[in-house]
Amino acid sequence: GILSFDDFTIDFSKKNKPADLLRLRRKSGMVFQAYHLFPHRTVLENVMEGPVKVQKRNKEEVKKEAVQLLQKVGLEDKMDLYPFQLSGGQQQRVGIARALAIKPELMLFDEPTSALDPELVGEVLKVMKDLANEGWTMVVVTHEIKFAQDVADEVVFIDGGVIVEQGPPGQIFSAPKEERTKQFLNRILNPV
Repeated sequence: GILSFDDFTIDFSKKNKPADLLRLRRKSGMVFQAYHLFPHRTVLENVMEGPVKVQKRNKEEVKKEAVQLLQKVGLEDKMDLYPFQLSGGQQQRVGIARALAIKPELMLFDEPTSALDPELVGEVLKVMKDLANEGWTMVVVTHEIKFAQDVADEVVFIDGGVIVEQGPPGQIFSAPKEERTKQFLNRILNPV
């Protein structure tokens, strides 16, 4: 597909220049399925790493912003802990704060709740819902149907790497047009 920002467009159906891919990386923050936190860094250090090491920003300024981001995700009391001392949901919220720390224009989430205990899913989805309410542009790959219904402006159902159907959540979830979408939703919403 094609991804457009104010100042450039990148077409993934073509071979892209490394410089264009770097521009995209600089404009987007990524939250992975697995947390990918640095195990030898504290929570605060994990959030500060990108802005200080990659963006070469002032360490004290970044530290203030990192503390604010940890407050935003409800982890200000965990900033001196290491990842192994956190629950999965807490680690994922650190991952969200870390992605926000680089001040991206676009947040990308790849199944951010798939590796979590079901009881921890809600705390991560709440943070993501708060971001959506603040106006963040987010692309979220998820099987969390209720979350997608409540938060998404546009839903794209993909099967086998191909877009099967897309539209507003109300249409996709209440009156899907494609048989494959209907099958998927029936399986997810009505498990045996």
